[in-house]
Amino acid sequence: MTNDYIEDVTFWSADIPTMDPFVVATGTRDVAENVFVRVTLSNGHCGYGEAAPFPEVGGEDRASCLQAFAHLTPSLLGRRVHDYQALGHHLAQQAPSQPAARCGIETALLDAYCRTMAIPLWQIWGGADVRSRVTDITIPITTQEKSVSLARGWYQRGFRLFKMKIGKDVDADVRRLEALHRELPGIAFIGDGNQGFSRKECVAFADGVRRFGGIMVLLEQPVVRDDLDSLAAIRRETGIPVAADESVRSLDDARKVIAQSAADYINIKIMKTGVLEAMEIASFTIQSGLKLMVGGMLESRIAMGCSFGMVLGMKGFDVLDLDTPLLLANDPVQGGYRYDGPTLWPWHEPGLGCSVSIPVHAPTTSIRGDDPTIPSLTLPPRENHH
Repeated sequence: MTNDYIEDVTFWSADIPTMDPFVVATGTRDVAENVFVRVTLSNGHCGYGEAAPFPEVGGEDRASCLQAFAHLTPSLLGRRVHDYQALGHHLAQQAPSQPAARCGIETALLDAYCRTMAIPLWQIWGGADVRSRVTDITIPITTQEKSVSLARGWYQRGFRLFKMKIGKDVDADVRRLEALHRELPGIAFIGDGNQGFSRKECVAFADGVRRFGGIMVLLEQPVVRDDLDSLAAIRRETGIPVAADESVRSLDDARKVIAQSAADYINIKIMKTGVLEAMEIASFTIQSGLKLMVGGMLESRIAMGCSFGMVLGMKGFDVLDLDTPLLLANDPVQGGYRYDGPTLWPWHEPGLGCSVSIPVHAPTTSIRGDDPTIPSLTLPPRENHH
């Protein structure tokens, strides 16, 4: 363990097209504009991470992530990767408003640490629930005909839980869901409003789905993030479980949601909070008696593998929304967990069990330390919030 100093941090941009425009109530993406990061240790082990900013949801974009990487990574050189918790605390202090960038670095640190320890990433979180799991699949806001076409293709691959992006037009949203309900037997829905509805509109949407007999297992963030009163009212008035997503971007946010009985589920996304705070929120949620959902932005299997590692590491994740690698036109990742239709199969290799290559012509930035035996800063121990 004495030879696990951070020697090099390299990061590069990646454009990964989506198979179809990814349209939500607040914006549209047809290319995932992400950043990959590789941490190299003095013992030769590497760890990989990914920042997947979604400007319309989280406020960060790729340019701000690249700036954050350039600002944050020099202070990591010479530090022991064994100190990943203290390093994560330091990153949060230095860049509190850049969770996606911090997430990329934290994931790479955790991956490198676990490779050094020769354990899968999920082992550091207990390895409590290591088994195959099933994810939903996302249908973006689009025409009724396109919705049916997309859903039919996923249905043929085994998907039965459809996460419908909604929140722009109540009547059109209801018609889209009804068309799928009529076409595809045995399916259920998650309605993800991405803050697009008012309380009244969301109740009308739920009533519309109920009228045609659709099964709505969850309403995810139907209203603006600060309107916890409406979230609580929607739970009462519709009888459908509510998941808080954009409303929870910190542990303090989670406390507020739980104190106001505003949700049944909290959606854990490492891009919203960074990895370590995501784990704190997940633990607090379970201790408070609520349920966990897990999701992501437009991520490859690097970032999503970290989230799947949380699911495998601890109990309590009831709803998996880990589908975005399936929505991308290509997969830049080698190894790691794999998909078989809607089923995610765990990996057992050290760390994330996967890697991503730097494209030949990709502009890269490498931050290197000349003397890894000299720590570049002194960090306090990670505070324990549990």
